[in-house]
Amino acid sequence: MKIYIRSSSCISAQKTFGNDGFLNDILEYTGTRLKAIEPDYKEFIDPKQIRRMSHIIKMGVATAKDCLNQAHTEMPGAIITGTALGCLEDTVTFLTRIVEQDEELLPPTAFIQSTHNTVAAQIALMLQCHAYNNTFVHKGISFESALFDAIMLLNEQEADNVLVGGTEEMVDTSFKVLTRLGLYKRWPVSNMDLYKMVTSGTIGGEGAVFFLLSDKASGDNLAELISLKTLYKPQNIEESIQAFLAENSLKIDDIDLVITGRNGDTRNDKVYHQLGLSLFKNTDLANYKHLCGEYPTSSSFALWLAANVIKREIVPETIIEKRANKTAPKKILIYNHYQNKYHSLMLTAAI
Repeated sequence: MKIYIRSSSCISAQKTFGNDGFLNDILEYTGTRLKAIEPDYKEFIDPKQIRRMSHIIKMGVATAKDCLNQAHTEMPGAIITGTALGCLEDTVTFLTRIVEQDEELLPPTAFIQSTHNTVAAQIALMLQCHAYNNTFVHKGISFESALFDAIMLLNEQEADNVLVGGTEEMVDTSFKVLTRLGLYKRWPVSNMDLYKMVTSGTIGGEGAVFFLLSDKASGDNLAELISLKTLYKPQNIEESIQAFLAENSLKIDDIDLVITGRNGDTRNDKVYHQLGLSLFKNTDLANYKHLCGEYPTSSSFALWLAANVIKREIVPETIIEKRANKTAPKKILIYNHYQNKYHSLMLTAAI
């Protein structure tokens, strides 16, 4: 059964939400962290509820509702989200109050909203959706796990029009901890010069991306999601990619564009560099993490990017690393890994 991306909505550090253009006005940041550009939430959420919602909940609800609006769909057949760290803002608030108030008379709101499935639950509550609702917390492949679940639901005809998304937020506390662990750079850098810096560490990011998946073909669909695969610490990633393509009766020469998860960290980018000299040497290459930053579910941004490249038949100059083919890409391979442990492959194509 074929799976199609009907619509998609994205909140990121760029002007990607509700914008008629497609990465036309790229924003440059200097620092070690990219913050999401938040829209006017009053268009999607009751103002009385906005006050009680944390950053990640507002981003998730807004992108989910915008995604449904784009597809002219009022009620999804299922809601599935993926997040590695969940609602960090509420978690930090609750833990701080435990210390400050000596574990007495604690307000329950922050605790209730600190769970990882809060975003999916809030979307269901606002839509009054009583259908299948699930959240995957699988570290660097949380979004891919949510996609897998959505694909299985559609293949088994358990649901139609599945709403699936990846959400992640960055708060000061988590940023400081991850910086100490060496994940992020310790000095300011321009996101547009990220790949020129031959040093360890990358730049932090956050965002929310939602997709509406369907098994019904339509001229309004963005793209077809052909296949998806996850790998944990693969011994030979080049052979794994070739095997993945072979499973779909393809070779690397059939791929028009490869979007990789390069993030400017020399330890992270080594595998991408090696593939660029071997398997991908004759293939057009693109990168995306200089636009959204690094976070566990950033592959959702890559899928949003690929779907729009296919639908609009435009490859934005800002993402191009190497390009020889001037025609619009028909098949796009996304290869990303998080901390060189959680690897994923996603294959999309024109309808």
